[in-house]
Amino acid sequence: MGWIVAVIAAAAAVAAAVRAQNSARAERIAAARAELAERQAKAAEARTAALTDEIRQLARERIPAAALALSHPTAKVPGLREAAEVDGGSARLLTEAVQAARAAVVEERGRVDAAARAAMRGTSAKIQSLLNQSQQLLHELQHEYDDPRILQLDFRNELALRRTQATAVLCDAWPGLARQNSPLVEIVLGAQSRVAGYERIKVANHLRDERLALVARAAEPLAIALAEVLANATAYSHPDTDVQVTLQQSGGRGAFLVVDDAGIGMDSDALDRARALLAGPPEVLLTELGDPPQTGFAVVGRLVLQYGFNCHIEESPFGGMRTILRVPAHLLTVLEDDRSLSALAPKPVRKQATPAVPAPTEQETAPVPQPAAGEAPALPSRRRRAPRPAPVRAASAAPDLEQMPRTPEQAGASWAALQQGTLNGRSVAGPPSAPAPDDHDHPDDRDDQGDDQT
Repeated sequence: MGWIVAVIAAAAAVAAAVRAQNSARAERIAAARAELAERQAKAAEARTAALTDEIRQLARERIPAAALALSHPTAKVPGLREAAEVDGGSARLLTEAVQAARAAVVEERGRVDAAARAAMRGTSAKIQSLLNQSQQLLHELQHEYDDPRILQLDFRNELALRRTQATAVLCDAWPGLARQNSPLVEIVLGAQSRVAGYERIKVANHLRDERLALVARAAEPLAIALAEVLANATAYSHPDTDVQVTLQQSGGRGAFLVVDDAGIGMDSDALDRARALLAGPPEVLLTELGDPPQTGFAVVGRLVLQYGFNCHIEESPFGGMRTILRVPAHLLTVLEDDRSLSALAPKPVRKQATPAVPAPTEQETAPVPQPAAGEAPALPSRRRRAPRPAPVRAASAAPDLEQMPRTPEQAGASWAALQQGTLNGRSVAGPPSAPAPDDHDHPDDRDDQGDDQT
């Protein structure tokens, strides 16, 4: 019996040991699970805090930076600050939120810009119509009254008309003026007359064909584009310097209008921006043109895109900027011989040939003695020529103008001749688009500044 009791005691001891071991194992598992749960809770709290920080950064920094980068491509858009603490799904959703915000901003900006363009287009059309009516009335007054202030008022009306016309073009409206096939040199004169400081613009005509002209549909757009380029050149150069305009004609590539100024120049960033606008981008938002808007280069870019011109800007040898407007060959034509050119149009500059030896005059045809046989030839001698008679106008008219005041009759005759010449020029050139540069005297027109330099 004793051994049975011993076996039972041993089994009880073994069972107690097993229960104690199982209990200890259960306690260890429970502790491990508790520790794991605590670590998981801390990790979840860290991820939640990191995600909260990323959402806060998304609202305060990333979305505003993404909106700013739409108008300033160099602006940096920050990324995730704690990418390791945010899982892949959350990071992807945050990136999609930035892209969605960018798309919404782009769509809203386009809608607002379209509404602004429509409003400005309608307003510009009405103002342009009123200015055209004022211009016609002023031209009638010029024929009835001899007051030079009418010419000054006409010129200021022309400046306002150019600004309104440029605004309409920028808002995708047509230029508002129809022309016939127009000589290229007269288009340059028309653009010159729309710019304050036009007296500083010097035109050099190097066209091989004096009657080279633009087709009707491209005449006014080219005048608008050249006027904007000239306005920029005169505004950002010293008033004592000239703006050089050179007309050149190439074999099969059309014609070139080269504008050089001695202005302040442009830095690399401004030059890159100007080239981007002049290239004719498909869309230019009004909100991207600054405050106040600098519309000159943008207007030229719109015309380049619509009519097939080409415009390039670079540094000029004169110290400022050089702008080159290229007119393709398919926009050029040649006028018929029965169409007379404007009297103000500069004549083409011809290449000077080697001067020929002039034929001897009657006073120089004295026989030259021939040397006798065996004698050395005589040295050539210079013969005095008869003095060339001075022009009558230079000898008599100039002193009278400088020393003797004009009578009222002489002043009236001069003013009537000017009016008659202007009327004859308009009747030949068709509907007037701008006053001639020499018809105005306005020393206070420095307020018409160019539109682009930055």
